[in-house]
This record gives sequence, C-alpha cells and structure tokens, in this order.
Amino acid sequence: MGRDSERHRIERLVASARIGRGGALALTGEPGVGKTTLLRFAASCATGMTVVRAAGSVPEREIPFGGLHQVLRPALDRLTEIPAPQAQALSVALALSSGPAIDRFAVGAATLSLLCRFAEDRPLAVLLDDLHLVDRASVDALAFAARRVAADPIVLLATTRAPDPPLPTLALTGLDLATARDLVTSRSGPVSPEHIARLHRATAGNPLALIELAGRRVDTSPEAPLPVSAALAHEFAAQARSLGPAGQAAVLVAAVAGADLRVVAGVLGAEVDALAEAESAGLVTIADGRVEFRHPLIRAAVYGDADPQRRRSIHRAVAAVVGEGSDRHAWHLAEAVVGPDAEVAGLLVQAAVRAHDRSAHDVASAAYERAARLSPDLDRHAALCVSAAESAWLAGETRRSVALLDQAGPGSAVELRAAIAARTGSLTEARDLCRVAAAAAGTPDAAVVLLADAVNACFYLGDTATGVALAHDIEARLALVTTPRAAGLGQMAAGVARILANLGGADQIRAAVELLTSSGLLREDRSRLSWLMIGPMFLRDADSGTELRRTVANARTEAAVGTLPALLFHVARDEATTDQWARAEATYDEATHLARETGQETDLAMCLAGRAWLQARLGNENRCRDLVAEALPLCRSRDIHIGRVWSLFALGELELGRGDPAKALVHLEELAGLLAELKLTDPDLSPAPELTDALVRLHRRDEAVPIAERFRDEAAAKGQPWSMARAERTSGVLGEDFETHFEASLRYHERTLDEFETARTHLAYGARLRRARRRADARPHLHAALETFERLRAARWADLAAVELGATGETIKRRDEEETLTPQELQVSLLLAEGKTTREVAAALFLSPKTIEYHLRKVYTKLGIRSRAELADRLP
Repeated sequence: MGRDSERHRIERLVASARIGRGGALALTGEPGVGKTTLLRFAASCATGMTVVRAAGSVPEREIPFGGLHQVLRPALDRLTEIPAPQAQALSVALALSSGPAIDRFAVGAATLSLLCRFAEDRPLAVLLDDLHLVDRASVDALAFAARRVAADPIVLLATTRAPDPPLPTLALTGLDLATARDLVTSRSGPVSPEHIARLHRATAGNPLALIELAGRRVDTSPEAPLPVSAALAHEFAAQARSLGPAGQAAVLVAAVAGADLRVVAGVLGAEVDALAEAESAGLVTIADGRVEFRHPLIRAAVYGDADPQRRRSIHRAVAAVVGEGSDRHAWHLAEAVVGPDAEVAGLLVQAAVRAHDRSAHDVASAAYERAARLSPDLDRHAALCVSAAESAWLAGETRRSVALLDQAGPGSAVELRAAIAARTGSLTEARDLCRVAAAAAGTPDAAVVLLADAVNACFYLGDTATGVALAHDIEARLALVTTPRAAGLGQMAAGVARILANLGGADQIRAAVELLTSSGLLREDRSRLSWLMIGPMFLRDADSGTELRRTVANARTEAAVGTLPALLFHVARDEATTDQWARAEATYDEATHLARETGQETDLAMCLAGRAWLQARLGNENRCRDLVAEALPLCRSRDIHIGRVWSLFALGELELGRGDPAKALVHLEELAGLLAELKLTDPDLSPAPELTDALVRLHRRDEAVPIAERFRDEAAAKGQPWSMARAERTSGVLGEDFETHFEASLRYHERTLDEFETARTHLAYGARLRRARRRADARPHLHAALETFERLRAARWADLAAVELGATGETIKRRDEEETLTPQELQVSLLLAEGKTTREVAAALFLSPKTIEYHLRKVYTKLGIRSRAELADRLP
C-alpha cells in the first residue's frame, strides 16, 4: 500500500534489464519500512528471468565473500568460461581453490564477468536482502559489477538500512496517514481516527510497526515519542517470551547460531522439534535446511533479550558444532569469552590470515582487531592493532586504519602511516614520516627506499629544499646498500630532487634507468610501480626509458587496481609529452575514475591537472576550465603544489591557443610567482617560453628579453634536449640571428619525443620568416606545424598555423574534422585495434563484454567504418 511510485520504478528497472539495459538499485530505510516487501514485488516482476536470491545475516557478516558465494553459487559451473586470471581470483576468494593473495578489484572484475556470462542465456535478476549484513568484501565485488552492467541484461536490487550504500538508492519513508489507516483497518478492522493518528505518530508510518501494533494499546503519553525500533523490539521479544520454555530456548539458539539448520540442530539435539512452536507463532520459517526469522529485528530482539551468560554458553556450543579450523568457530568462541584469552586470539589471527589471503581485508581487519582486544600481552595487542590497521588500509577504510594505529601507540608502523598520508593527500605528513622511518630503519637498503618515498612526496609538494637535503642523505648511504632495488630507487630519487632544483641529477636518473631496466626489480614491488615511469618523465628525451615503458605496459595488466591510479597517471603524462595524445586522454580518464573509486586524492588531483593541461592544448576550453576548477581547490587544500603548477600552465596555454595573450599573461605570471615561492627552478617547469610568446604578441618585447636570457642560462645548466629546444626557440623569437636559434632548436627537438613542442617551434620559425618577407622559406615550417597540430587535434594551434600559412599566400586545405570519440570509446578502440578479443578488453577495463560491444557500435557509427581492420587504420 502507498508504494505506487516505488513499484513503478522497480518495474521499469526490471523491464529495462530484460531487454539488455541493466541497472542496480538499493532500497534504503529503517527496519519494517517495506524494503523486503518491495524486493518480493521485484521477484514477481522478473518473469522470463533467472532470479537469484541472497540475504545478509549477522553470523555471516565476518565470513569473507559469504554473500558473494550465495549470489554466484548458481553460476559457478560457468567459472571456466571467464578469463583465467579472473577465474583464479574468484576461486581463491570463494575458497574453491588455494592460491596467492588476490586484489579485491580482481574479484569484482571476475564477479562482473561471471554474472555477464550467466546472463547470456537468460536475463538475470539478483535480489539481495539486508545488504548491510553482508560482508564488506562481497559488497565491494557486487557493487563493482553493478556499476558496469549498463549494456547487459542484469538487474541487481538490494535492501539495506545503511543510508549511503554503494549503489543508486531509493529511500523509503513511512506511509502517509491515509495509507496507514487503510493498512491498520485491513489487519484489525475499524479503529478510531484518534487511535490511527496516535499509531501513525508513534511509528512514523512504519508499515511493520503499524501491523504489529494495530489493535494494541499504546501506553505512552500522547506527548512522548515512541521510537519505532524500541516498540518493535519490545513487541518481538514479548512474542518470543510467550513461547514455552523449549520454544524460547530453541529460538534463542537460532538467533545465535544463524540460519544453518544443521548447526541449530547440532546444538539443540533432540529438542530441535521445539522450533515448530516458533514457526507456528510466525517468528521463524523452516525450509530448505535454513531457519529464517520473519524479520531481522525479531532475531535482534530475541538475542538482546537473552541473559548474557546464556548467550555466551550457546556461542560456545555453536563453536563446538561448526568445528575447529573454520572462521565461524573462531568468531563464536570470541563471543563466548568474557576477558582476555590468548588461545581465542590466536584462532582469530588464523581467521584474519585466511581472510587476507582471499583479499577480504575488512574481515581480516575486524578479526585482527578482536584478537588484539582478547590478547593479554600488551606488545601482542599493539602488533595486532597494526595488522588490523594494515588490513583496514587495504580495504580502503582510511580513518579506521589511522584509529587502529593510534590504538597501537605513538610511533608504531610509521611506514604505513606515511603510505596512508601520501595516498590520501597529506603529503607533508608523508614526507616527515618517511624521514622518521628511515632514521629508524634497520638497514641502509630500507633507509634508502624510505628516503626515496620522501623525495616522491617532495615532488608533489614542490619542496625543493627538503628534496635536496634528502638527496644528500641518500647519496651518503648508496655505498652501503646491498640490493640493486635500493640502489636504483636511491639514484632515481636523488636525481629527481636535484633536477627539481636544477642542480644536475640527469646522470643519476640515467644510471637508475639502466639499473632498473636490466634487473626488472620493481615488477614485484606493487606500491612503487610508478617509479618505472619517473625516469622517462624527467629526462624527456628519445633515448631513455624505452625498455621501462615496455616493462610498465606489461606490468599494467598485472598490477593491483589499488596501485593503478598512480601508475596510470605517470603513463598518461608520458603519453601526453609524445604524439600519443589520444592514448593519454584515455589513460588519464581511466586513472581519474580509478582514483575516485579508490579515494586516492593525490593521484586524482594530478590526473585532473594533467588532463586540464592536455585539454588546453587540444583547445577544449570548457573542459579545461572545469578540470582546473576541480583540481585547484584540491591541490590547495592538500599542498599538492606541483598540481597547482600544472593547472596554471594549462590556463596560460589555453589562452595562448585562443589568441588572448593578455589573459595568458595573467596566469603565466601567477605561475612564475608560484615557482619562485617554491624555489622550483627546473627549467622544464618554467613558463618563460610562454611568457615570451605572450609579451611579444602584446608588443612588450623589452620585458621579454631578460626572461628569455635567464631561461637560456637555466636550460644550459640542465643540459637536457627538451629544455634546450625551448630555450633556443625563445631566443629565436626575440633575437636578430633567429635562424641560428631556430635551427638549433629543431636539432634539439630531434632528440625528444614531444611533437607538440616541435610544431610550436616550426610555427614560431615560420612566422618569423614570414615577417621577414621570406614567404617561400616560411611555408615548409608552417605546413609542418599545421600537419602536426591537426594530427594531434590541437585545434586552436592549428588555426594559428593556418592563419600564418594563409598570410604567405598559400592555399590551405584543412583536414576534415571527425566526430570525437569519448575517452572510454577511445580506450576500447585502442585495445581492440591491438588484436585483443572483446572479452580480453572487458577484463582489462573492468567492463562487461556487452558494454564493450556497445561502445564499439558507437565507434563504428562515429567513424563510418564497419570492421576492426578499418578501426586499426583510423586510430592514432
């Protein structure tokens, strides 16, 4: 009654899934508000569909992937039909096989693949009751899949009391007064309007409360509120107390033991027949080997109404029935003890290890935390709190992880505290914690690796002073390290710190690149995979990093999803400084989505700033400004100053491309001031060439000369081809002997991979030649600039080149603009063009095969092609 709009929404959702447009919905609200009733209505709508039902429960909440196993059980015979790595991950998660620890996102991807495969034969409806009582690992996997079934015949409907589930929500509130009257009178016959109004006020329109209290006297004051949950709990407990002694004992065992009838019977023995009384009273139903309470609140009321000592004795009996070696055995014993118990704590640690190996990190954290509380030894308590914090961090529960570390005591697990701080944006704290941990490290190798992590934090902070000091510390220890991994990371970090301060460093990075290339050291160090891209990003030449790029391309498919945002950010930045802009756009998009999903704000800020810079060069004004508007507040609040630098660079280059040097100058001068404040003197970060360009266009040449001269000195000090090419171009824009400078610039460009900067030099060279009335000499350079800008889709810069070329008297034939692919469409297209199958692409992008096919159809329509062979020819 009174749920017409909700029923219509559910009907539409189920109907859409039946024709291949999937979706998900969580029904939220207090107990008794009608969530389960609507879930049953959804089942009645799912004609012609496979319906899979599952439900959460308190005893199963700490069992890793227990809820997921309920959902996937009917589909497990299809497990061999999904990609092998995903099948292995899911098998380990569900304890169907043994194997190494798995990433929780790999389980989510496998869940998606298996559900999609299962739904290929018949549309699928997954109905999940009491999502708030399902283990976190299962919720994460199912939510991951549910967000990606837009093009599949799958609907997932869940009920939950949680106000913010990881699914689209439909919040249920109480019934209105008129509907409440109809409901009460349908159950108890005519009642007075005053009584109906009193019940409605007392229950806030909660349907189950209205049904349970209909016809009963409400004894509280008319002015006193009657909390629904308290009223229902009292009513349900009273119903259980109305049973005979055997019935009361049986229903309490069921409340403690859970739904498995075998366990309940094992505890009750011959008295299991007493459950029939509770079934006759409408408190439970018994079917298919399960004992189900009519409503979760009934179970909670029975459990809470029982004598605590009696509850503990039943927990101990349940532990004996389920047997040693299982997670349930450990948890029931934990509920049975009153004070510290080393033996039970040890059993919980074993359960935590099993959960960790299955990537059920939240369950592992809960087990470690309970073990810590039960441990009589203070040192053991602290160690277990650290283990609980590590698992909480892996589960994405940052605040809880920090709270657990605080329980462990000050100074504990400093490296973990630093990792948390770095990934969530507290970079100053991360830097300082790494230095503290390095000072306390037991070996030079461990100290150097931690100092390298501190340098990495300094890069994002733009903290050159501390970075150089750290470089000195690293260099003092390098002679003492014993592993190539530490030596390579140390050389790389010291080189980065020196480059940011323009104090050399390039040779150290080259040495690190060679070392890391030859050893493949970091393939197993998931948390530091992104270091493999730092060398190419800082050297920016055509010779360094080729093998590292290949290593990263291979490692990318194997990396844990939690490590991907940082890795993909570095890959995208590298692609954006070559001619691979289309790939960079797609990689930035993927990294941004993953950073949001995993809560990694440092990587999110850098991805937003990097994407803004790329969009500026592409001439996408609104998109660039939107990205900067999101990036800058995040960078300011988290002291991610290098992201501020990139954002201001993006705005400056955007205005230059738009042909508005006055507005560009405002942003570029703010950028120059920020760099001076931070003492960031790396010429690769300097806007001097852009400032010179803007000032010359504004006829303020005299102001540009000292800027160009200082930049030339800084670039010469660095000695790298990318900065030298820009310095020579800047001198060519201003100098009388411009040909010498431009020709030198082009020779330096040949040693880099940055085609955009090369095209800008051709444009500046051609423009200078045209103004010198050497039109014939200007045209080849302007043609080269136009061709590159058009190939890169740098529309505004292509317009500038076309205007200059037209001014030489040249007839210009512009390339026809194709309809732009979205980043998702582009990523799908690139992977398919590499020869991957639809299922392989789906696995790589954590999407379903149907979604891949949906994107491919749109790509074919946009590009006017019909085959994958044509697709490969049309992509960059």
